[in-house]
Amino acid sequence: MSKQPDDKAPSPGRLRIDKWLWAARFFKTRSLAKTAIEGGKIHCNGERCKCSRELEVGFELTLRLGLDEKTVIVKALDDKRRGAPEAARLYEETPASIAAREKLTAERKAQHATPDQYGGRPTKQDRRRIHRFKETLYDP
Repeated sequence: MSKQPDDKAPSPGRLRIDKWLWAARFFKTRSLAKTAIEGGKIHCNGERCKCSRELEVGFELTLRLGLDEKTVIVKALDDKRRGAPEAARLYEETPASIAAREKLTAERKAQHATPDQYGGRPTKQDRRRIHRFKETLYDP
């Protein structure tokens, strides 16, 4: 009788941080996770770490992903990459992190001007005025 692999096997007690970040779908490949860790974009319990650092349940990770910074608590360990809903069960983002990200997103949106604020694209008449204005600035 052959033994079938069990999908509900208990999670390991410790797991490399790069493997966990890949399994939790923060990065597409382990090498991208490794690069981020080596670049100082990932902190474990407030300290820089190496990719070989072993995670345990309850550790706090601070991840800098693009313009956003997330603080997550490790809820479970899994060394297999699964679907997004299952990967989301491996961690929980802190409420303070969520609030800070939403605030920064709102600030970034407020800084960018929309075309409607200025009436859209300049008309032919507007362009002529702009050119005349620039000529008077740069003509001695």
